[in-house]
Amino acid sequence: MSIIAKLFPKRQEPKGISLEIQSGFTAFSGGAYQNASYRAAVDAISRHVAKLRGLTAQPGLEALLQTAPNPYLTAYDLLYKTATAYFTTNNAFVLIQRKARRIDALYPLTPSAVECIGGTDGALYCKMLFPDGKQAVLPYGDIVHLRRHFGNSEILGNDNTPLHPLIDTAHVLTQATGAAVKNATNIRGVLKFTSLVNPAQVKIEKEQFVRDYFNLSNTGGVAATDQRYDFVPTNTTPYSVPHEQMDAVNRQICAYLGISPKIVSGDYTEDEFSAFFESVVEPLALQMSLAFTNKCGVEVSFSSERLEFSSASTKIKLLHEAAPLGLMTLNEARRLLALPPVPDGDKRLQSLNYVNSAQADKYQLESEAQQNEPAQL
Repeated sequence: MSIIAKLFPKRQEPKGISLEIQSGFTAFSGGAYQNASYRAAVDAISRHVAKLRGLTAQPGLEALLQTAPNPYLTAYDLLYKTATAYFTTNNAFVLIQRKARRIDALYPLTPSAVECIGGTDGALYCKMLFPDGKQAVLPYGDIVHLRRHFGNSEILGNDNTPLHPLIDTAHVLTQATGAAVKNATNIRGVLKFTSLVNPAQVKIEKEQFVRDYFNLSNTGGVAATDQRYDFVPTNTTPYSVPHEQMDAVNRQICAYLGISPKIVSGDYTEDEFSAFFESVVEPLALQMSLAFTNKCGVEVSFSSERLEFSSASTKIKLLHEAAPLGLMTLNEARRLLALPPVPDGDKRLQSLNYVNSAQADKYQLESEAQQNEPAQL
């Protein structure tokens, strides 16, 4: 029995559908995620989103968010899968499984089609069709729903129709590149026999010639003939796809996702990563925080130690400026430098060059009083 079948026992559909709030979506059948450039860009985003930490005051739920949301996934898997669905279908669904009013598990769902329907009980339901053919009708109140490009639909994010021509162009350019490489490795020409030869023998000679020289093992690119026939090469120039076109398409794919190609390749500066984090990761983290808080009934936040991704010079400068003010404990400073904690590292150190603001006025008044006292002879 599949995991989907275990999670979703057969349930009667709600009676009396309210058509006014119907909404549906179908996952992009053109295979955007099958395109290498698009998948690489989505993967780059999802890997960074998966590093977020879920925080909440409820210990059981926090354990699910930080360690293992269910018996099949880790917390990293949950966030990675959720972010991937978010950027490929513009809709991400996480099922909340409760036991005795306590959240027992979290399951990311990847349906191929969803229809939102309203029942006579006033609740909203999601009718989901999964790739393996299984169907499930789930209360919308038990689903954490994240949506992107939330414009025209009442419930769901819009599809990726504007992306289809771009993916098709990338696919054509990739095929053209492969064809150009194959053409460059072939010897093209005509075998011209110098005497009359049986047509069957011509075919045998041609096939033998192809086996001997029309293969990648012929690294020299040279063919040898005898007096039976001449090889006359044809003047064919294989088409080569300009790199500028491929780069332009890849940049447009990255722009559609709101990231820079440098984020995909990992060749980014600290400022470039900060811009990516603020424009892509943080908005999704905020959306997840609000959605989980709404459906879980307790405040949930997703955050990341952004300073961990800073350069060594930035970390040292921060420690130089923040530590004297008592803003960090020893262990917090050590964690920033990727060092293990020490037993007495939870205390704060502060420079004596700074004074408590509550004592500043008292200190100043005492100094003035001392200056105003008459000098003793």
